[in-house]
Amino acid sequence: MEKHMNETRTEKDSMGEVQVPEDAYYSASTQRAVENFPISGNTMPNEFIYTVALIKQCAAQANCENGLLEKDMSDAIIQVCVEIVEGNFDSDFPVDVFQTGSGTSTNMNMNEVIASRANEILIGDKDGKSFVHPNDHVNLCQSSNDVIPTAIHITAMILIRHSLIPSLRTLFTRLQEKAKEFKAVEKIGRTHLQDAVPITLGQEFAGYARQVALGTKRLLNAGESLSELALGGTAVGNGLNAHPVFSEKVIDLISIKTGIDFKEAKDHFQAQSTQDVAVEASGVLKSIAVSFYKIANDIRLLGSGPRCGLNEISLPSLQPGSSIMPGKVNPVIPEAVIQAAAQVIGNDAAITVGGLGGYLELNTMLPLIAVNLVNSIKLLSSTGTVFAEKCIKGIKANPDVCSGNVEKSLAMATLLVPHVGYDRAAEIAKKAYEEGKTIKEVVTEDKVLTESQIKEVFNHNE
Repeated sequence: MEKHMNETRTEKDSMGEVQVPEDAYYSASTQRAVENFPISGNTMPNEFIYTVALIKQCAAQANCENGLLEKDMSDAIIQVCVEIVEGNFDSDFPVDVFQTGSGTSTNMNMNEVIASRANEILIGDKDGKSFVHPNDHVNLCQSSNDVIPTAIHITAMILIRHSLIPSLRTLFTRLQEKAKEFKAVEKIGRTHLQDAVPITLGQEFAGYARQVALGTKRLLNAGESLSELALGGTAVGNGLNAHPVFSEKVIDLISIKTGIDFKEAKDHFQAQSTQDVAVEASGVLKSIAVSFYKIANDIRLLGSGPRCGLNEISLPSLQPGSSIMPGKVNPVIPEAVIQAAAQVIGNDAAITVGGLGGYLELNTMLPLIAVNLVNSIKLLSSTGTVFAEKCIKGIKANPDVCSGNVEKSLAMATLLVPHVGYDRAAEIAKKAYEEGKTIKEVVTEDKVLTESQIKEVFNHNE
């Protein structure tokens, strides 16, 4: 919704009067936050805002069922929350990420927008407190201190369930397909970036697939902790001013609407004074990012060249790679994946520091944790899909290059150790290097082994 910033209306709160844009559905508390925190220009992610609206929607229904809220008010609040989730009020959430550490400004921003729009529905006037009150009605049985931690967990779970895990499964499938396709492509293994013993290209890609599978497993395990919600603890964890069955009803409603099994925190003081669970989840995301980095970096090394590098695989050609060198094509997708992985690792560092922000009964770095956790999940989700479909899917093996590397590798001397011992094998490797010959050529010429032994040793994969 377009805002006419030159036209204002007067709103009041406990601190006095404040001028709010005429078209805005938020009120005094939000406006003060806008004025107090002109810091980054970045607002809370829409996904997080929509989750807070979902909490308010379910809270209104529960409060009505518990006899604390009139049905017309409840219905209006629920309608507004649906409108918010549909994206109709995105521009009415202007509060900067870097705000009060409890996220109170975002919670009040939501309360005010819902109250104003509900009043517009019920009495034709969006005056923020004239009938539906942001604190007394929209925030009933709640506190920013339990709503915002709850929203962090729900948002993370929704994004993991519906975006990241499907993306990882797509990437796993593509890597598994390549592992099968390249099963018979023998190549040289490498350790310390030096030639090692032979492996198959399929084994290499199967290893990448396993990394992704383990990352998915770790995510599913982290979901057990994320499924616990702080809602019901209100200000400090003791549930002051909340109806005895408020949290149970709201969490059941949230579970139904999201299709995810959420439950009330076993200990509300833990749930509100710490963000250990978010730190744990971020650690899993970081491990996935590290896996992405490893896989992407290996692939761009294996595809280096095409004539002066390893060139064991060919990557899809997606765009010109140089503004000065005609015909150059770069591994752009792996490079993008590596950069995204680095960002997730950086986000994890911020979340870790945010986890240190638990002082007494409240963590006061919640917005920082929320935005970085959401961004990491979204970034890995999109990166995994792009990596799978624009790179892995189109990779081709270069079997002649692979087999040629095996033939000329000095590491083939390792195969001789059971027959001639380590020292003799080392001598053969040295001679092959100095004379520019293969290990097999030296062994054959010097009659180190019989013909049958040579066939057995050097045709080990047949």
